[in-house]
Amino acid sequence: MSFALSSMKPMMGRTGLGLRLISTSRAAAVQSSKITSAAGVAANETAGFKYIPGGPVLPGTVNDATSFPHSDPSHGSRHWVFERALSAALVPVMGAAVAANPGTGVYPVIDAILATSLIVHSHIGFDSCIIDYLHERKMPVIGFAAKWLLRVATGASIWGVYEFETNDIGLTELVRRLWTA
Repeated sequence: MSFALSSMKPMMGRTGLGLRLISTSRAAAVQSSKITSAAGVAANETAGFKYIPGGPVLPGTVNDATSFPHSDPSHGSRHWVFERALSAALVPVMGAAVAANPGTGVYPVIDAILATSLIVHSHIGFDSCIIDYLHERKMPVIGFAAKWLLRVATGASIWGVYEFETNDIGLTELVRRLWTA
């Protein structure tokens, strides 16, 4: 056995884990991987992009802090306050619509305010659900489709309520007739 190892010494190299075969193809692979000027890239270009001496000029250094827009502490609260005010306003508007006499001139105005407030309230609620559960960042196709479906449905509802209020009996009178039927 010792004779076999000693005869293989010129072809084997000693490494930290034992013997390893040394091949001349490794040297050929290293030589062929060197970049030559005949590769089609000029000395002043890199992969098709022109070399700009000094590079692009960027303001500051990598250690400078990033500038952020001015923060407004009440930025997100405006939406929340509007949603809560609309929800709280629905109670007296419903009461006024029920108490209003259909023969008075204020009746169609209160009825339209009630119907529009209900649609806007529903739109805000469904929009919050879409933002929470079908966000476009996680579900780009479904989130985008749901958002636009909600917008189309809200627009169609507003158009339908307008037609129902102007050409038919109105929302409050419909509820009144269903209640007494």
